[in-house]
Amino acid sequence: MKQRIIGIMGALPEEINGVVNLLQNKEEHRIGKRIYYTGTINNQSVIVVYSRIGKVAAAATVSTLILKFNITELIFTGVAGGIASDLKIGDIVLGTELVQHDMDASPLFPEFEIPLIGKSHFKSDKDLLQLGENSIQQILENSYLHQVIEEKYLDQFNIHHPKLHLGLIASGDQFFKNSTQKNKLLTVLPATKCVEMEGAAVAQICYEFDIPFIIIRTISDEADQHSTIDFMKFTEKISNIYSIEIIKNIIK
Repeated sequence: MKQRIIGIMGALPEEINGVVNLLQNKEEHRIGKRIYYTGTINNQSVIVVYSRIGKVAAAATVSTLILKFNITELIFTGVAGGIASDLKIGDIVLGTELVQHDMDASPLFPEFEIPLIGKSHFKSDKDLLQLGENSIQQILENSYLHQVIEEKYLDQFNIHHPKLHLGLIASGDQFFKNSTQKNKLLTVLPATKCVEMEGAAVAQICYEFDIPFIIIRTISDEADQHSTIDFMKFTEKISNIYSIEIIKNIIK
């Protein structure tokens, strides 16, 4: 039976450093310009790495996880901009499927479709989705986050009763900074919950290698001109803690 090895990724070190600190028997492996951290969490073998921002960086990193470290499943965690009107800062989106919103090879291929693959939307693994949903709900219930995140940071970002949302995540190599971008995306992909810059590229690579995956995103801003001012503080003090607690729950 093939050994279970879980790959855990984030785009930024601030999104993943807390998970690295959970590792027992930690070792560092430098490949290219990435450091891959191997070890165990609750006796489960894991590989943790941050990819840097963007689809190319993420695709290269997950390919290395698959081909060099033989991962059997992948968890990506980090932040995203909220698109759906019911999302609030501090909410969590678990992607049921992912699409590259900046992929357009028309008229040769339909808009959003990956050329020569015949797919535009990549679905997350059902079992991992269920595991992720259960794990996330546990940290959102009974005010658990108030025990692990300082109250001043929850107040700073107006996080009081965060919720879990499941749905479409759209990825592209652009940061959404105004309502025009947001409304344009909703016109063509109205089911979009949030936007980020890596998930759908990770999903495509996992699809090509038959690796089950889930993408977990904490909403850091509203993907418009009202975006969170102190993005790095949010990532370090909020998103990073979310990732630690979710990963601990998934890997019990």
